[in-house]
Order: sequence, then C-alpha cells, then structure tokens
Amino acid sequence: MSYDIIIKNGLYFDGSGAPGAQRHVGIKDGRIDVLSLSPLDESGCGEVIDAAGKWVTPGFLEIHSHYDAEVIAAPALKESVRHGVTSVTIGSCSISMVLADAEDCSDLFTRVEAVPREYVLPILQEKKTWRDAAGYRAFYDQLALGPNVNSFLGHSELRVAVMGLERATSKVMPTEAELQRMEQLLEEALDAGCIGLSVMTTRLDKMDGDRAWSSPLPSTFASWKEFSRLFAILRRRGAVMQGAPNAVTKVNVFAFLWQAHGWFRKPLKCTMLTALDLKSQPLLHRFTRLSGWLANKVLRGHFRWQTLPGPFTLRLEGLNVNAFEEFGAGEILRDIKDPDELYSKVKEPEFRALFKKQVKAVLTKGLWHRDFSDCWVTECPDASMVGKNFKQLGESRGLDAVDAYFELACQYREALKWTTCYGNQREPIMRKLLSSPWTHPGFADSGAHLRSIAQYNFPLRFLKYVRDAQLAGEPFMELGQAVRRCSGELADFIGVDAGHIRVGDRADLVVINPEGLTAELDEISEAPMEVIGLERVVKRNDAAVDVTLINGRIAYRRGLEYPEDLGKTRGYGKFLPARDVLPRQAAAGALQPASAM
Repeated sequence: MSYDIIIKNGLYFDGSGAPGAQRHVGIKDGRIDVLSLSPLDESGCGEVIDAAGKWVTPGFLEIHSHYDAEVIAAPALKESVRHGVTSVTIGSCSISMVLADAEDCSDLFTRVEAVPREYVLPILQEKKTWRDAAGYRAFYDQLALGPNVNSFLGHSELRVAVMGLERATSKVMPTEAELQRMEQLLEEALDAGCIGLSVMTTRLDKMDGDRAWSSPLPSTFASWKEFSRLFAILRRRGAVMQGAPNAVTKVNVFAFLWQAHGWFRKPLKCTMLTALDLKSQPLLHRFTRLSGWLANKVLRGHFRWQTLPGPFTLRLEGLNVNAFEEFGAGEILRDIKDPDELYSKVKEPEFRALFKKQVKAVLTKGLWHRDFSDCWVTECPDASMVGKNFKQLGESRGLDAVDAYFELACQYREALKWTTCYGNQREPIMRKLLSSPWTHPGFADSGAHLRSIAQYNFPLRFLKYVRDAQLAGEPFMELGQAVRRCSGELADFIGVDAGHIRVGDRADLVVINPEGLTAELDEISEAPMEVIGLERVVKRNDAAVDVTLINGRIAYRRGLEYPEDLGKTRGYGKFLPARDVLPRQAAAGALQPASAM
C-alpha cells in the first residue's frame, strides 16, 4: 500500500492521555490509515515527514474563540493554524451569527469583541445571506475552511431574532409566544449541528451601533425563567451550555451551579468563564476549583471552568480600555463615541476626581486590578517613557499615577501603547488551575480584541509549562495528559469528532519541536489580518510547530508557511456537527437521572 503522507520516528500522543510512544503514522485519503511500530514502506508516498526528536499530537481545539466575523471573510484562520489549532468553536459569549440580520449581528459583536464596526458590517452585509440555522450550516458546509469549525447559538442573538433589538435590550420580558419561538429556534439550531447555547450575565460588555449603543448584551436582560426553559432543551438533548457569571458580584454563579446539577435528573453540560488567578481577587482561584468539585462531585453535574494557560496580559492603547466598563467613571468614558470628546473628558477636574475615587473602590473590582503602578509603557513617541509604569512617570512630574496616565494619553492618544497583566502571573497557582479536573484550557478569544489580546498560541504555552516543570524536576502533569487536555478531552466534552489520533480518524495533527517551546511564546508582536486588512497583536514562536495537518493535508509548514489554496479551496477543515446531541425524538426518552460524572 502507498500512503499520501508518512510521519515517521515521532513520539506519538493519541489524545487519550496515554504516554507518548514512538510510532510511524500512515495517512491515506485524509484519515489515519495505520499506526505502526515498525517503519512503513515509503514507496509511492507523496510526502515523508521525519519527526525524529519531535512530538506528533492531535490537532488542538480552541473551545472559546470569536472568529465569527473573520471566518466568513478569511476562512483560513492562519494565525491559529500556525500554532497547531485545527478546530475552533464560534458563537461564544451569547454572540453568534446564525439567525439575525447583518446589522444586528454586527452591533452585537463589534464593540464587545473590539473589532471595528466599519470592517465587520460590510462583510456581513455582503456575505450573510442566511437567516436560519439550516442556512447557517449550509454556508459552512460549502466554505473553504482552514481549521474545522463548530458553533454555539448565541442567546443574545436568539433574543434579538425573536424580540427585535430594542425589546431584547430592555426590561420587557418576552411573551409566551416569543419564549416558544426561542425554544423552537434553539431546537432547529441543534438539529443543524450546533453544539449548544451560549449565554451571558455580566453587564460589562456593551452593544455597538446607533440603535442600542452602550446597552448591555440582550442575554443579560433575560430572567432565570427564560434561561431555565432553554436549558431544559439542552439538558434533554445532551447539548452544551456556555455561560459567564456576573464579573463583579459573581453571586449568580450559584444559580448556574444549580442549573448544572444532576440530582434525580440528567445533568446540564456546562462550560463557564472563567478560572483565572486574578491580581484583583487573589483568592478567586480557590473558589473556582472548590465550586468545580462541588458541581461535579456533590451536585453530580458535568461542569467545567475555562482557564487560560499563561499570564493574562493585555496590550492597550490610549484610553481604549475595555476594563473601564467595570466602574461608573470608566463607563462614562466607554460611552463616548467621539475621540475628541473622549480625550477632553479626562481633562475635567470633577471627572478625574470621580475616576480616582472609583479606581480605588474595592467592592466593584472585576478582572482588572486598577493598579497604575502595574501598567507599563511599551511604545510612545517619547522613547524615554518606554519601560516605565504610570506611577514612576507621575512621580517624575509631581503627578498622581492616574493624572500621569491621562496627561500622556491626551498628548499621544493611541500612539501611547501600554501593557498590564490581569493575572495568572503566579506559576504555582496556574499549575493548579491547569491540572484541576474541573477546568478546561480555553478562553483564548481568538478573532477578538485584535489590538489587546494575543493568545492564539495557548496550547503551545500549556505544553511549555508542563515540559519546563519536568525539566526542572517539579512535574505537575504528565505530557500525555497535557496533550489530552488541549485535544481529546475538549473534543469529547463538547461532543465533536476531533482531538484524537486513532486508525480511521480524520488526520488532523501537529508535529511539534519541543526545543522550540521557549519564552518567546510570550513575546507580543503585530501582524496583518489576511483579507480584512487590520493589524492585530499576536504571540508567535515559529520554532515550536513544524507542521500542521488538517484532513490529511499540510496546512502549515515552518519556513514555507501556508499552501496557496488554504482558505480558497475546500478539503481542509469542515463544519463539525455536534456528535452527542440527541435527535428530538430520541431525546424525549433520555431524561432519566444520570450518575455522577
């Protein structure tokens, strides 16, 4: 037999958590044809990859992306493919592009995910011809995808499609007929292959456009009665709920835990945002791990927190700071559209006094620690500012740190680039989060926050931490388990056919050079977005991934980059329908209590 591709001599990990073992992998017609202990016959093989000294792993999954707009315009999604990600989940955080019209989808997405509306709206107006789940699925079935795609239905979009934008962003409750319509559309989305429903309860994310500018997302206006009716469908059919508790009070996390429980009923499969070691709340990581244990062991649920394998560092520009949404004075700034008015506002003494007072408030702290001594200038027309924090810059001018920040922002606007780390800076704590059975590596937000977040390479950073700990004689996880956490474990949880290397599986895999897992994985740079034309911040270390294969085709090769047809012709990624979601008829008899998972 001849193979299309042979990968020989590599340390092979199958995605199950098993230790690595040397194998020779034969790929034929896009699938794993053989996993051999002995060398394969290379006669007639079109491509032989020598992986001696390398790791051969399943392609990685990103279960929390915001590629919804980018994948429509530039479906190759090259920034993820170059880092070994072969499957991405869209429709996160209650925002999807399944049912509503182009303008509604744009206004839900662009401000929340910090992607300019003037770029996204024209793309959707040109490309989005569907208004139902069947049309959504049909679009992706014919799209020349790079990585595989699977999708949630977003609850904010569902509300807008049924209630209209104005009513969906008000305190008006849906009528019984509207609730029934939401239920029907959710059923249809699951029929079309969506993996579940994403919801949002934190009111920090705000709408774009003129019709509902600065309103919280529609999902945040829903009652728990509305959620419960939709969650009942997810539970009955075995679909996934992605949710986010209130980022400031966090109290409603207990409501989500109750929704997840499996006492005398089938549990609701839940993936929640997010388990981080925040500087603003240094004990929060204990609560997330404890609540995971409570949800799964005591309440018999199927519940996971999403975590990030790396420091949660943001690169910011001028006054463009999403975290300002967390307190009143900051919200005032975020509500101002006109840049001149925005920068004039921070010059007002009364406003500055209010801002300083609220920055110091403890009870309203969310993700951001609000410590301007931990905010560092990385780029500025005045090079003498670079490498200093705003407290240091203020002291040299006889100013408070906030005043120094505002003065420099007004002088240089977006040319003032600065960075701060929200959390995950304590590696021992991060190791506990990464090794917890109640967490999943995710929360990368790829495709969003283009100028501030650069987490596209998160699986490589996970592997780096595991390898570094082993080399230091302080292992906290076996390498096979680390690979599983970024591949097979995620695929099995959300219920899609991906994440494993077994005979008969689609050949989505990565060849990794472990010597390339270096500190360069955390260095931020800028790169253009294909087709769209924007510049985004990225973290790249091209020494780590040698080859990424999708459907048995080389989608990325170090040094040669991408094949010409990636994102232009079909044959690489595909839409991955939910494997574990029950058909409507079968789900009717599947409500018996489940044992602990």
